[in-house]
Amino acid sequence: MTERAFDVAVVGGGVAGLAAATALAEAGARVLVLEARGELGGRATAFRDRDTGELVDNGQHVMFGCYRETFRLLRRVGAEQNVRVQPALEVPYIGPDGARSVLRCPAWLPSPLHLLGGVMGWDALSWGDRLSVLRLGAPLLRARRDFRLKAEARVETVAAWLTRHGQRGRLRDWLWEPLAVAALNQAPAEAAAAPFIRVLAEMFGARREDASLVLPLTPLHEMYALPARRYIEARGGEVRLNALARVRVESGRVGGVDVRGAALAIDRVVSAVPWFALESLLVGDVAPMAPTIAAASRMAAKPIVTVNLWYDRPVMDDGFVGLPERQMQWVFDKRQAFGERASHLSLVASGADALAGSDTPTLVALAAREVAQAIPGARAATLRRGTVVREKRATFSLAPGEPPRPGVATPIAGLVLAGDWIDTGLPGTIESAALAGHDAARALA
Repeated sequence: MTERAFDVAVVGGGVAGLAAATALAEAGARVLVLEARGELGGRATAFRDRDTGELVDNGQHVMFGCYRETFRLLRRVGAEQNVRVQPALEVPYIGPDGARSVLRCPAWLPSPLHLLGGVMGWDALSWGDRLSVLRLGAPLLRARRDFRLKAEARVETVAAWLTRHGQRGRLRDWLWEPLAVAALNQAPAEAAAAPFIRVLAEMFGARREDASLVLPLTPLHEMYALPARRYIEARGGEVRLNALARVRVESGRVGGVDVRGAALAIDRVVSAVPWFALESLLVGDVAPMAPTIAAASRMAAKPIVTVNLWYDRPVMDDGFVGLPERQMQWVFDKRQAFGERASHLSLVASGADALAGSDTPTLVALAAREVAQAIPGARAATLRRGTVVREKRATFSLAPGEPPRPGVATPIAGLVLAGDWIDTGLPGTIESAALAGHDAARALA
């Protein structure tokens, strides 16, 4: 295949880029995917631990049943079997006193009544806290009917919105605020309410499965990235790694793509790079993109910290557990998710501004201490190894006053944008990335 044989170049091999590339390939385009790093997956990938040889995700990514665009991508590339969907939302928690409780939404009730049933049966809550969930019924129904949220939702914080709707006590501390931090990767007192309301409206939509947790059964790059590569290549496309690209802009249109000095005659491009990489991607007459580039450069980043712990024996009975009122918010047993090829626990702290600057021994000790406090099986086990993954630019800030997010269209003919940071109405999630990738593909097709 000659260089001129490609119809479209997709720059960036994460969720958004692969969603766009596979959608274009499905439509008959010959696609060239250019990924600057040595592996696919972007901020949702895995690496091999140097001591244990195990594949370790660069962060725990939890999805929900309402991730329609993500499932569309997985079905397209034949990878739907790589995830497990709960029949209905079920989340185990271990409180600071070591008591275990489970939020279990009845599978026989329709949405959103199944949430009401789950909260009413949750023995970790007082009856006052349980009844307070009724005050969110009307706001969620309004959000389900109309995703064009009122202007105040864009300036009001999540914390203020929850307070205004009477959410307090353990229901707030154990459910709404941890859900907000997990979805938005930002403290509820900082993040705007609008994207959180959109998440709730999606989760507690028409189907009760929309709120179900979806957990990968393989390391992230095996879950979707490698199947996507096979799909693209089976349809005449190509995926190149270690392919640092620049998009040339000439007279208001894409003039070609340069990859490590080699010029490719491709005049349609999907930019699927993160917001902080957009400026360095474009070269030439980029004046029409100046407002978008300037806004992207002002977007603040928010970190996620993941601590991986290896013990000398299995220590957990659950596949994952919520750790309310602790610094590490969730712990996942990778052995139960991936089988015997994995033996580590993965602890996650989203919105981890206070932890991202700590050194590795401090973070490993913190995680091990919180595991021992919560999980009896860990107290007699020996910690053999601990590693830390700091994704300092895991997502962008959703605070009121942040620069506006762009759409997929650009003033440059032949150039469209994709990525979780595109204005999808969703926070910086896998679903936002998949949605933007599919929108970008439609814009080019």
